[in-house]
Amino acid sequence: MKISFCLPAFIALLIASTDQSFGQTLSFGAKAGISVPNLTAGGSNNNPLNTGYSSRLGEDAAIFAELRFSKLFSLQPMIEYSAEGGKKNGFQAFPTPAEVVPLFPTGQAPDYLYANFKSAAKFNYLMIPVLAKLQLNHRPESRWRLYADVGPFVGFLLSGKQVTSGSSEVYADAGMTQQLPIGTQSFDSTNNIKSELHNANVGIEGNIGIAYIFGNSRIFFEAGGNYGFLNVQKGTANGENHVGAVVAGFGYAYEFARKRK
Repeated sequence: MKISFCLPAFIALLIASTDQSFGQTLSFGAKAGISVPNLTAGGSNNNPLNTGYSSRLGEDAAIFAELRFSKLFSLQPMIEYSAEGGKKNGFQAFPTPAEVVPLFPTGQAPDYLYANFKSAAKFNYLMIPVLAKLQLNHRPESRWRLYADVGPFVGFLLSGKQVTSGSSEVYADAGMTQQLPIGTQSFDSTNNIKSELHNANVGIEGNIGIAYIFGNSRIFFEAGGNYGFLNVQKGTANGENHVGAVVAGFGYAYEFARKRK
């Protein structure tokens, strides 16, 4: 049975099994924490710009509403700011600049050159997830609740920058056997590359967490992640990569008085 059928069927089953005396409740809240994003290779792995990324550190924050249908199940739409991207430190490829092409015989300039420098891709997204949330231990005598949530998101690109630094000799090959006669080059630069990236993405997000309840309020800690299904670059010259991040943070929510049937 396909997952695309199982998940809606599972959600429908949970809603159908709702305690009819419970009624719906509504919470509003906010959370903030850290994002540890990375870029993973997509498309053709023959492009040397695809690989070699490691995680960087960023911010994550969100406001949300939670509509609870039963003691076990709720839906949680969010508006979330998420830092995405990745970094490379060390010997790596970069697209051959136009001013270097005349150094090579006509038609023989490589697509990529190599040098030793630092590079960070910094992307910021406004994401709108809708999460199906399942309470894992509903015991009235306990103030603690375990939960898990998962669901799709649509993301909109707010900014995209490529930040490089360092200086290095430049090579025409990854084996460092063909050094170009241009001396040591500086790579200190910050470039706005938003126009080279897709303005939107879609993907999946999920978390596990623990909440402490007092009155109509709750504080919680959760950890999870997100992953984008689409390549972030518009073309293939600068790589084909997917965004994704591990996220952890604290939050607070307030639940309005329950409406019982």
